[in-house]
Amino acid sequence: MRVLRRWWHDTAGGLPASFWYLWAGILINRAGAFAMLFLSLYLTDARGASEALAGTVVGAYGAGGAVGVLLGGVLADRWGRRATLLTAHLTTAGLMVALALSQHLVLIAVLSALVGVVHSMPSPAFVAAIVDMVPEDRRARAFNLQFWAFNLGMAVASLLAGVLAEASFLALFLVDAGATLATALVIAWKVPETLRRTVASPRAVTATHGRRRPGLLTALTDRIFLTFVGLTFLLAVLSMQTSTIMPLAMRADGLGPSAYGLVVALGGALIVVGQLFVPRLIEGRRKDLVLAVSTGLMAVGFGALTVADALGVYLAASVVWTVGSMLAAPPNAQINADLAPPELRARYQSVFYLTFPAASFVAPTLGGVSLQYLGAAHWLIVGGLGLVAAAGHLLAGPPRERRVAALRRKTAYADTGPTPTEDRVPAA
Repeated sequence: MRVLRRWWHDTAGGLPASFWYLWAGILINRAGAFAMLFLSLYLTDARGASEALAGTVVGAYGAGGAVGVLLGGVLADRWGRRATLLTAHLTTAGLMVALALSQHLVLIAVLSALVGVVHSMPSPAFVAAIVDMVPEDRRARAFNLQFWAFNLGMAVASLLAGVLAEASFLALFLVDAGATLATALVIAWKVPETLRRTVASPRAVTATHGRRRPGLLTALTDRIFLTFVGLTFLLAVLSMQTSTIMPLAMRADGLGPSAYGLVVALGGALIVVGQLFVPRLIEGRRKDLVLAVSTGLMAVGFGALTVADALGVYLAASVVWTVGSMLAAPPNAQINADLAPPELRARYQSVFYLTFPAASFVAPTLGGVSLQYLGAAHWLIVGGLGLVAAAGHLLAGPPRERRVAALRRKTAYADTGPTPTEDRVPAA
């Protein structure tokens, strides 16, 4: 019992109650966010769209997501985290109902693009709120739990979505809308606004590299931050292989959809069961070293597919790269939070989150060409990218830590300055 209590303390202890309500909102949101997974099937089967048109509409949803990430970051720093989350979730619920009832393909395309925008808006606000409310020494476990909730919710969504899609596409969209509304109610009921609005000294609002810049431009010209974003992009390209290129490789090896589903299910089960043990495993270790090891494991896992020709090899490789992704999640999120100046926290998150739609485009586009012309050697290239990212984390670690230390000193200086007398709203 004492060991169990110690494990629970190391995994989830010391986190504020407001975090757990936010965590519950993330879990409910992800468990119910399944309608858009079946958008292409809905368009072709229920609305008679061609495959080309369905692909265009799904692409519009993805393009809206890129816009929504940036918009969510700006609004979370201007309006506040809670206001942005409520606006995004309430709007999403309404759009989902509209999609469920719409029949004209042009209207469905417009609504899908708008859903893409509001679906992506909460991401930077969620992370910024976690950073605001959780003390620095406990953020790693908070981000670990966030990653766990996201994957647990996705696992539940995958199970529910198939059942609902078989029964009724109308039910698919309406249940999604209901889950989104439930998330909004949890946030409205129990999650406070965490954005601090203060009058800051000129030093506090000056960009980290010493010059005044608009908020998003500060993040987009911060070389140390962008180096970290680039390394995360490489990690995301590796992760996207499982849902884009690996199914094609497995088919070429004579393995069907059920085999692919088994590999994906194994990865999901490992995360759900094992992610809660990660904080104690990496506690006290250098974040750049943890990221180098985790990215190296992903490189080895995907590189092993060069010789894969049977399901057992794919399953074994899946274990390796999944362990790597599990180790990477907490320090990746923590570094992203540490590098952001407090007054631009959500904007930095929005730039960081752009790596995922970018990777979702690059991975299948270049990966498909690579697999077609290089065959199994494609996985050597993927593994090589992972090793480059691992080395990059080791090289980028020291200057990154110096930047974090400088930001902490600046924040401490601002916190000991004059008592705030009026609101301050950062530039767009």
